[in-house]
Amino acid sequence: MASINYANREIVIKIVYYGPGLSGKTTNLQVIHQNVPDNTRGNMISLATEADRTLFFDLLPLNLGSVKGFNTKFQLYTVPGQVYYNATRKLVLKGVDGVVFVADSGVGKMNENIESLQNLRDNLAEYGIDLNNFPIVLQYNKRDLQNVYSVEELNKNLNPNNVPAVEASVIKNIGVFEVLKAISRETLARINKPAGPAPQPGSQPSSAPAPTPQAAPAPTPQAAPAPAPAPMPQAAPAPQPAPAPAPAPMPQAAPAPQPVPAPAPAPMPAPAPVPQAAPPAPAPAPQAPAPQQGGTFFKNLINKMDNR
Repeated sequence: MASINYANREIVIKIVYYGPGLSGKTTNLQVIHQNVPDNTRGNMISLATEADRTLFFDLLPLNLGSVKGFNTKFQLYTVPGQVYYNATRKLVLKGVDGVVFVADSGVGKMNENIESLQNLRDNLAEYGIDLNNFPIVLQYNKRDLQNVYSVEELNKNLNPNNVPAVEASVIKNIGVFEVLKAISRETLARINKPAGPAPQPGSQPSSAPAPTPQAAPAPTPQAAPAPAPAPMPQAAPAPQPAPAPAPAPMPQAAPAPQPVPAPAPAPMPAPAPVPQAAPPAPAPAPQAPAPQQGGTFFKNLINKMDNR
């Protein structure tokens, strides 16, 4: 899936040119790089292999202008076609959004084309991608040669799913930009299919950060109930005076004992302070609106491509 770089306000789409050795993959990128305006291309980066002139990989950012405030950038890669560079081919396919398969039309090259196409299918499968449901355009290169397979023969062996196929002579700049436009349209059409809500801005180009979980407030501890006061003792009954002997004077009754004062109730423990809930996290700063994943966004982009 295309990555979205919110920091640079870019949508980056990765296209890989795949095919057997010496089929014209590198020449495709060189012709494109030489013929696009300087202000819409980046530097071409290449690493040559020891055994062949095929580039180890090419990186060509191709800007198509601004759409909805985002710059759309195509990164074009090629891979070494030799069999012993399969680990490199698999690595370059990581994160791919669309593939151009460059087939050699020359007679005697059919087996190499078939083997390379199967290798592409196998390597994509390791990333969980089914080539039958993935953007791909076939380029039948070297149509300027005298001894070539017919388009019918090439389609029969290489194009059972009837995907877009373009005849080309890359060294003469025939069919180069037609292929680039075709794979761009196929890739954008796939991206334009609804696949859930649009990604939200985040530190990663194509994923939104999970919201920070708010700590649940601690339960307020209940104060322990105050102990019940001790029962108040009953005052002892006053004693009855004894009968006074006659004729002695009557003695005065002894004063009744005062009741014992009830003990003061134990002081109620002060309730524990209620912990304050953590203040809510500040609302995130408003982010730039994400580009629409459907609707007019990619339609405008395809229209720009058609006008170039």
